[in-house]
Amino acid sequence: MTEASLVFAWGNPSRGDDALGPRFIEGLEALAVSHPEWQRFAALTDFQLQIEHALDLRGRQRVLFVDASMACTAPFAVSSIGPARDASFSSHALTPQALLQVYRDVDGDEPPPAQLLAIRGERFELGEGLSASARAHLDAALAWTAAWLTAP
Repeated sequence: MTEASLVFAWGNPSRGDDALGPRFIEGLEALAVSHPEWQRFAALTDFQLQIEHALDLRGRQRVLFVDASMACTAPFAVSSIGPARDASFSSHALTPQALLQVYRDVDGDEPPPAQLLAIRGERFELGEGLSASARAHLDAALAWTAAWLTAP
């Protein structure tokens, strides 16, 4: 049986706060052990979104995309998103909106409702570790997601 919700995070663990996505999934999976009340969910992570990830959206009731951002306010921002063709549409790395559009084009159906959780990051240099502020933002984002997973 497919999990009802998909939490999909991406980022590069070798580039400072860009590791927020993969670290988010690690934290979420650790928390899930002690939260049997959470709705069924699958957690995925990768370096970037690619066309093939449209297949991961099949059978989902909702999707939460998670990424690091320098543009959002601290500690994080959540927005509802939908399918859209954008500059990444013909690229090897897609935006979540473009991935939702690929799903629509491939399956001929509307993608599941989706939200983007952007976690504020500040340092993205190669070889850097996660900054102290990013750790705090990550904790806040995980707390918000616990409520999201509990909601129907």
